[in-house]
Amino acid sequence: MILGAVDDQAAALRQDPRPVLIVTGLIQEARIAAGPGLTVICSSSDPKQLRAIMADFDPSSIRGVISFGVAGGLDPSLEAGDIVIATEVVAGERRWTSEVALTDELLRSAGLGRQRVVRGGLVGAEQVIAARSAKAALRSETGAAAVDMESHIAADFAAAAKLPFAALRVISDPANRSLPQIVSSAIKPNGDIDLRKVLRGIARHPTSIRSLVSTGIDFNRALRSLRGCRNFVQEAVLGRGGLVAEI
Repeated sequence: MILGAVDDQAAALRQDPRPVLIVTGLIQEARIAAGPGLTVICSSSDPKQLRAIMADFDPSSIRGVISFGVAGGLDPSLEAGDIVIATEVVAGERRWTSEVALTDELLRSAGLGRQRVVRGGLVGAEQVIAARSAKAALRSETGAAAVDMESHIAADFAAAAKLPFAALRVISDPANRSLPQIVSSAIKPNGDIDLRKVLRGIARHPTSIRSLVSTGIDFNRALRSLRGCRNFVQEAVLGRGGLVAEI
């Protein structure tokens, strides 16, 4: 009975001709997500900017919301490239539960790929959580698997509009690694990376090169995994008979 109801909800979601809104933080994530049946917005990793975008967005034009992109690891067992499909999103005292039908459809489609996929909670943050100690504190406080800066805003928008919500996030910086300070300050307003700021930071702090290289390797691994997720997001949204564009 319960499984049948979930299947009916998923089928109803796919039959609605309106697109699903994909919420991203970086331009690289937005480019990966773009495709048939999807409307993509990018916050440039700026929660204030994302709230402004969402405030002007017409919820009647979409049929659901998916937060999509990379995330910081909180669960020490997760490695760069591992995929977290959210069971819930927490931010402070607030908590949003993912839509069962949409989440299960993502999980069902995720079986098409070779990446490691886990279910777990996400924490929504207002700034980059860079330090290992800060990640460990969030893990202890919430039990969540990962942290990002868009999912809580997307979930709040979906809840207010009574729209289905799900989140798919790929681990970029694992729990046991601190992000170099340069990384969090080098994001342009369009969501791209400001290479000049990165180079200036290296010039001022040459010892940061090793950690930057490690961070870059993990980030590229996460983006490769995210590209693999793109098709099964469209599988979940459009159905197995739907058109899935290649990139």
